[in-house]
Amino acid sequence: MKKTFLFGVLLTVMSAMQAWAQFPMPDEDAKYATELLKPGQSMPDFKLKTPEGKTVKLSKLVKGRWAVLDFWASWCPDCRKDIPNVQRMYDDFAPRGVEFVGVSFDTEVANWRSAIDKYNIRYAQVSDLKKMRDSEVAKAFGVKWIPSMMLIDPQGKVVLSTVLSDKLEKTLTERLAEKREIAGTTERLTLDGGKGRLAAILQKPVLEQGQRCPMVVFCHGFGGSKEGPLFELIADSLQAHGIASVRFDFNGHGESEGEFVDMTVPNEIEDALKVIEYVRDLRYVSSVSLVGHSQGGVVASMAAGKLEDGDIAAVALMAPAAVLRDDAIRGNTMGAQYNPLDPPEYVELWGGKRLGGNYIKTAFWLPIYETAAKYQGPSLIVHGTADRVVPYTYGERYKTVWPGAEVVILDGQDHGFSQNIYRATRLVSDFLIKKLGK
Repeated sequence: MKKTFLFGVLLTVMSAMQAWAQFPMPDEDAKYATELLKPGQSMPDFKLKTPEGKTVKLSKLVKGRWAVLDFWASWCPDCRKDIPNVQRMYDDFAPRGVEFVGVSFDTEVANWRSAIDKYNIRYAQVSDLKKMRDSEVAKAFGVKWIPSMMLIDPQGKVVLSTVLSDKLEKTLTERLAEKREIAGTTERLTLDGGKGRLAAILQKPVLEQGQRCPMVVFCHGFGGSKEGPLFELIADSLQAHGIASVRFDFNGHGESEGEFVDMTVPNEIEDALKVIEYVRDLRYVSSVSLVGHSQGGVVASMAAGKLEDGDIAAVALMAPAAVLRDDAIRGNTMGAQYNPLDPPEYVELWGGKRLGGNYIKTAFWLPIYETAAKYQGPSLIVHGTADRVVPYTYGERYKTVWPGAEVVILDGQDHGFSQNIYRATRLVSDFLIKKLGK
């Protein structure tokens, strides 16, 4: 009875640890955005000064359109750090009719104008030239921390108040999303893998007779699948730019054959190589590239290293889980603890899944970076500083074996990039579109 009880407690703890690892960290709004205007409230109107000394009404700048109010100051380090994000959003959304207005809490016009020039801020700027604690504007909008941002709808109502530019971008993207048909075809099929048949989704752009296009193969993470927005957003963007893609479930995952307990990184590499072989033989495919998330990032990087020079056109890794070897050496994978020198037949994971002993044995000796180093083509690594599943330093380490890699570390993003999935997926799709010449 005692052993049964302890085992049940262990399973509960493991499940809780897995859930803790998968859920995003609490964002800073719970601490710093509590007094900002709430959704549904009306935007207060003020007469404010431009850097040139002209008096304007805030409502005149907003013009009854979607608008972003960016509360900042030149003396604020976090504001200066966030300027590139806001400027990038301005470049993306202003052509779609969104007004951006910077509301500064500078008191010295010279410092304010100097920062505008230094950071090439191109959206409208206004201020009451008072310290934040003395500003009627700050009191009316509930600003106690900068940077703070608000999204205002065309009726002048607050839609979002936040201190996080990623959250603002995510909300803007979803609110302004346009339904569009992407020319081409989407086909569900099954392919031969290293261990049985693999379920796959192939997206193909419209091609003229005899025309060829690049192909991108997606590799999902531990316990994941081919489904979901992380890969779908990238695949849709690629298809719209004339690039084909295939997403598939590894053995023991999703709709593919095999048992999860038999899954190892080496047999997932075999699966990936089989899929690469399949798409490379398609008459319309001109080149093959790889995208991998989490454990799929490890698989993609090692598969690229196992192939001949030039076989893979580009590789993009999202939060690559190269920590999995260190986890195996420590005897702790996804919260499941074991003796790494004498692993059991399997260990229990969340949701009834079983991690096989062969997974542990092979991960213990897995030459991740050494194998990946044999690939030296174009590469991108995207990782988040708030990733509690795989510390971002494991992504940065790829730079030591791929000196030419582009490494983008997203501040505050978790393992699944849930704070702003559109930012991470756009980085990957833009990289591939650029490198594949479309």
